Amino acid sequence: MLTKRIIPCLDIKDGRTVKGVNFLDLRDAGDPVELAEIYALSGADELVFLDISATEEKRKTLADLVLRVAERVNIPFTVGGGIASVEDVDILLQNGADKVSVNSSAVKNPQLINNLAAKFGSQCITVAIDAKEIDGEWLVHLVGGKVPTDLNLFKWAKEVEKRGAGEILFTSMNNDGTKEGFANEALARLSEELNIPIIASGGAGNMQHFCDAFLKGKADAALAASVFHFKEIEIKDLKEELRRNKVEVRL
Repeated sequence: MLTKRIIPCLDIKDGRTVKGVNFLDLRDAGDPVELAEIYALSGADELVFLDISATEEKRKTLADLVLRVAERVNIPFTVGGGIASVEDVDILLQNGADKVSVNSSAVKNPQLINNLAAKFGSQCITVAIDAKEIDGEWLVHLVGGKVPTDLNLFKWAKEVEKRGAGEILFTSMNNDGTKEGFANEALARLSEELNIPIIASGGAGNMQHFCDAFLKGKADAALAASVFHFKEIEIKDLKEELRRNKVEVRL
């Protein structure tokens, strides 16, 4: 049985880690390299760095940040934000990233997923999907949640898998930053309809929420930010609680 993964997410803006609610009202959460090192030592399975303003500002993800993280962290990490070409990915992987995450650029140019998977292998390619439930339908949003589309979450997720993505990072915009739990029904449906791993994101507030994401949402990994950044949940305690709830994790 594959163990479930716990993934702290570091949203980066202007070189700092930030956290907001429903993608708004950002506040500073510290130096990303220092935080990454702490998480690696405290039992995180992986890390995700998302340069949340890279797409919006049309600039590249900070390759030097990747280099600094790689020098100090010994667990796999994914980098996303503003990635739009094979060349972008090449630089990040050469600088030490294990995986990349594409979002808006994949929706605008779905062939990008095929190209990246063919060049680097599916195991390197995560497709992030930010979606919001509107009148009962989950719709994909772009550019850090600012631009709505009429693309259906489940339809897009299936296409992403078909094109060669290795995993999906699904963030529920309805749940993001609310600390009221993950979107478990949508997660369960994604897990049921797809054969690649699903990372749950958006809504973690307590340890039970993580248990529910795995047991009810059938997620393969759970990602969170503020509960870890502001020390509301310690990863070691969380993993012990998951074990008590019969969720297999790496201690």
